[in-house]
Amino acid sequence: MIFAVILAGGTGSRMGSTDMPKQFLEIKGKPILNHTIEKFLPNPRFEKIIVLSPRAWLGHTREIIRKFTGKNDRIAVIEGGATRNETIMNSIKYIEKEYGLDDETVIVTHDSVRPFLTHRIIEENIEAALRYGACDTVIPATDTIVEGDGKTISAIPDRRRMYQGQTPQSFKAKILRDTYMSLSDDEKNILTDAAKILVMKGMDVHLVQGETFNIKITYPYDLKIARSLLDEETV
Repeated sequence: MIFAVILAGGTGSRMGSTDMPKQFLEIKGKPILNHTIEKFLPNPRFEKIIVLSPRAWLGHTREIIRKFTGKNDRIAVIEGGATRNETIMNSIKYIEKEYGLDDETVIVTHDSVRPFLTHRIIEENIEAALRYGACDTVIPATDTIVEGDGKTISAIPDRRRMYQGQTPQSFKAKILRDTYMSLSDDEKNILTDAAKILVMKGMDVHLVQGETFNIKITYPYDLKIARSLLDEETV
């Protein structure tokens, strides 16, 4: 079985003066989260679309989904964890409890504030996860990447080998869970995303080509870009 896992656990601290997490901010009259959910709903391969929310916002999340998307048994809203990866683990626990977990169970994990992913990206993530066990959506780096300590440059990697990570990141759920559980607390503390769980243990993560417009809405400026992209989608 295949599940969409939408990570809506962030607080939006980098968005500036807002009293709610950024996934609930509206663009074109609809919360960002709902725009994202709507990219997954048309795909019949998903058994369930699991939305993970902070505990304090569970009721609000369910309400805006009901209001803007309607009652839909394919959508489940559950509580996220203290970190991004604990949130993903919560989704796996839910799947195991409700559906059981086998070697071919796939999760397609996606940022709730990336509402511009495409059907192609979703399909290629599913196929890559089924074939390879894990994949990450990326685009080639266009700027020179510089390593440093905040004061001086220590290295300039070959840009041809550098990529910018996006989401979805997709996995066979048992592989991800078991590898995560094998990490030490120190290893867990340096994780930045789910793909790194496998990379740290020397496992292969396949690359899926993303899109430059598959942006993450993080800063106020991103809202302006998002509104322009939505204008183009409705033309």
